[in-house]
Amino acid sequence: MRHARPRPTTVAVVAAALLGSAWGPAPARTSGDAAPVRTAGDTAAPSIRFVTVTGAGGTKLAANVVAPGGRNGGRRHPVIVLPTSWSVPQVEYLVQAQKMARAGYVVVSYNTRGFWQSGGKIDVAGPRDVADASKVIDWTLRNTPADPRRVGMAGVSYGAGISLLASAFDRRVRAVVAMSGWADLVASIYSGRTQHSQASAILVGSGFATGRPSAELQRHMRGFFRSELNREAEMIAWARVRSPAAHLARINANGPAIMLGNAWGESLFPPNQYARFYERLTGPKRLELRPGDHATPEATGLLGLPNDVWKNCRRWFDHHLKGTDNGIDREDPVRVLPRTGGGYEGYPTWRALTSATEKVPLTGTRRIAANADSGANGGTVFLSGILDQFAKAPPEVTVPLLPRSRAAVWQSPRHADGLRVRGTVKLHTTVTATRESGTVVAHLYDVGPGGRGRLITHAPSTFHGRRPGRAFGLDLELFSTAYDVPAGHRLALVVDTADPLYIEHNPPGAELAFSSPAGNPSYVSIPLRD
Repeated sequence: MRHARPRPTTVAVVAAALLGSAWGPAPARTSGDAAPVRTAGDTAAPSIRFVTVTGAGGTKLAANVVAPGGRNGGRRHPVIVLPTSWSVPQVEYLVQAQKMARAGYVVVSYNTRGFWQSGGKIDVAGPRDVADASKVIDWTLRNTPADPRRVGMAGVSYGAGISLLASAFDRRVRAVVAMSGWADLVASIYSGRTQHSQASAILVGSGFATGRPSAELQRHMRGFFRSELNREAEMIAWARVRSPAAHLARINANGPAIMLGNAWGESLFPPNQYARFYERLTGPKRLELRPGDHATPEATGLLGLPNDVWKNCRRWFDHHLKGTDNGIDREDPVRVLPRTGGGYEGYPTWRALTSATEKVPLTGTRRIAANADSGANGGTVFLSGILDQFAKAPPEVTVPLLPRSRAAVWQSPRHADGLRVRGTVKLHTTVTATRESGTVVAHLYDVGPGGRGRLITHAPSTFHGRRPGRAFGLDLELFSTAYDVPAGHRLALVVDTADPLYIEHNPPGAELAFSSPAGNPSYVSIPLRD
């Protein structure tokens, strides 16, 4: 569509460093009969073999096997299969695999097709990737002392998505830990019918840098970045096949125990889509949400440092594959760590996070010009979430200085006792546009002294085919969060039309008006915990 204008995507240049190349090349592979590698002076150290596994259609997959050391005595061990993250070599999980092997697991990690030393073309968690996972399980059961009744899968990011999809199509998968992954690919990179351009550029750039994209992937990504609306339905159908949520009935029928982990500031796969998926699972389940960005909550664990995500990953497998009574099944299954500090909070369900809502009325009419960033935005992919995680420093603006010609701004009264925001903020308003298409981005801020606004949450929404000058209702869910607003602060809702994170669809010269009709008042609904 000629009006769609992508924002700068130079972040793709750093994609390989962020998502893969920093790990370095994978070690040379040997045959499945290679001698195990042992730690000097420790005869019971896990054995490590680098092997080649034949995947679907004969594609060769680079893999490694980490197994308990010492004499096996004919015993069978629970097995964990770890597909690698997008663009990351097969050594990604080696540190955690050795810890698991010391705890009695056979661990097989493999490079997903199309990346590094594995053959084939990138399938983006499509049917070939799902078939590969089953082929790796087949190989593992034939070539290691693995127990076919105790098979688990886990992964970060791409590996998380493949693990969830595999649990829908392979009944042998009895437990899954999906970290920083997705359940709905459409709701992840195309939420609100708006392309998440920075996040997608990272994926595409790193895919080209470290792998071999298929012609199908290249075609869909061209259409995605060019905003080819005539191909929108085709792209959505392609993404849905790769969405675990689309195969929920199969997953629930198979009944694997599923643990999901994600970050509040997730740039690639926002937490809303994971929470919706979690609520619809009927088997044993657990949801953990923490501050951070894509894969940052798990990152220190990959280096062998203490890490809550990996600790609970092992506890989950210990209980569901070994039968260990470690209490994880008696804990509240929804565990959240607020972005503003404090300890973990436990809830029986996702919906239980919210015990009350406060509706902030959006009175009057605000008119703004489109095509220009007001200064209110969601930050920078990866960087903003990392700063929020480690420095409690979300993106900030000075609300009084935002140009009212570009940003519609509403503020609440001061909250004397503060607020515990927990869950999903929802916006309802009435929009009148001077053009048939447009994009709006809603931001909710915590406003303190001097008008300093700290971003609580945000989300984009795009519309097409609207009659110019005719009002229509807009309902938008902002990305879920857990954030404590200090006593004496205000809330500010800021709506503008451009954000560097997204492709916007505002024709030149477009204007938008936000109103609050008497019979259909506008508001922002704030989810609260008493």
